[in-house]
Amino acid sequence: MRAFPRLPLAAATLATLLIATPAFAHTATASPRAHQWAAGWSTAVQRPSQSWYPTWAEAGFHNQSVRQTVRVGTAGSDLRVRLSHAFGTTPLRLTGATVGISTGGASVRPGTVRTLTFDGSASPSIRPGARPASDPVRLPVKAGDRLSVTLFFNGPSGPATFHNVAMETAYRADGDHRADVSADAFVQESSSWYFLEGVDVAAKPAGGRRDAVVAFGDSLTDGAASTPGADNRYPDQLSRRLSAEGRQRPVLNAGIGGNRVLSDSACFGEKATTRFRHDVLDQTRVGTVIVLEGTNDILMGETAANACTTTNRRVTAAELIEGHRALIRAAHARGVTVIGATLPPGKGLESGTPAETRAALNQWIRTSGAYEAVVDFDRVLADPLNPEQLLPAYASKDGLHPNDAGYRAMADAVNLDSL
Repeated sequence: MRAFPRLPLAAATLATLLIATPAFAHTATASPRAHQWAAGWSTAVQRPSQSWYPTWAEAGFHNQSVRQTVRVGTAGSDLRVRLSHAFGTTPLRLTGATVGISTGGASVRPGTVRTLTFDGSASPSIRPGARPASDPVRLPVKAGDRLSVTLFFNGPSGPATFHNVAMETAYRADGDHRADVSADAFVQESSSWYFLEGVDVAAKPAGGRRDAVVAFGDSLTDGAASTPGADNRYPDQLSRRLSAEGRQRPVLNAGIGGNRVLSDSACFGEKATTRFRHDVLDQTRVGTVIVLEGTNDILMGETAANACTTTNRRVTAAELIEGHRALIRAAHARGVTVIGATLPPGKGLESGTPAETRAALNQWIRTSGAYEAVVDFDRVLADPLNPEQLLPAYASKDGLHPNDAGYRAMADAVNLDSL
């Protein structure tokens, strides 16, 4: 599902090269005890492309620092940062990386900057396809805290595995500014995340508790058209609702704008049936997934083919249903509860084959019993006077994506007991 055009431009084997830890950044190494990790934040990564708006992904970085902000949904005393070179073709040489508590924009709270190491190296070489996690660092965080992760590349990084529609600003500076607490050097902005895939937080022993919820889908899950930097995507608002009701648990966002159930895309990620294993089932302590996918399979079957939409064949409701069944089978094989979400109305889905296909898929989601539970986003977001359109109070300007209020309505529609 297309991202809203008003966005601002704003385990793996490591071949390591050991260097001295930079003196300017504090290394708060966590205790050597075994950690029980809980997912604090994650995103679904994509191959480098220019899909919705210009990004830094294809050019990559050279003698540049890139600072990225994420919101963690879990409290703890130690953390680790997960990077991704999933779509790289040559070794990625990371000169150094830090993490600290964000105070807004590209600023970091003084005294919180920590140097990250990977298998003991502050300057690792990461093989193509690898997804390394940093060594644990001591940095206490609360649920809702925002972290800044800064990566510095002295030499050329090559194209960057990234997440396109971050609805968050990334900052870039020329030279090595990984230890800066000031935002002064970070004068360039983008709206994507680069090489960054997750943050895990050390959890108290919980007897194998599987409390993470993964929201899986397209741009409706990704949060397109929500207010950038405000964490108003529906998974964020669901996380806040859980916290307000004393049921705090991580809600991870595995949405990719433009993603489809049945077709890969050069710009919009691997098809859902391929990426589901890594983006959902391999997440730390995952117990529940909410599936909201199919709109782009329907819409792109009605559009002209281009580099991003190929293949753009028209799909049937029966094919989409079988794709959903494949996701359900995969989740059940891992003991994960899977909740189905109906597809909301919107521009391009009002009539003809798109409307019929959406209606047939939604009817199956509601009535088949294939899902353990259903959240009916269609009925929540639809205008009662015109059910083929979003309620005006919930609609963004493009008529396809909800606004902040619409995403709040989606979060409120989830039965917390079903999680």
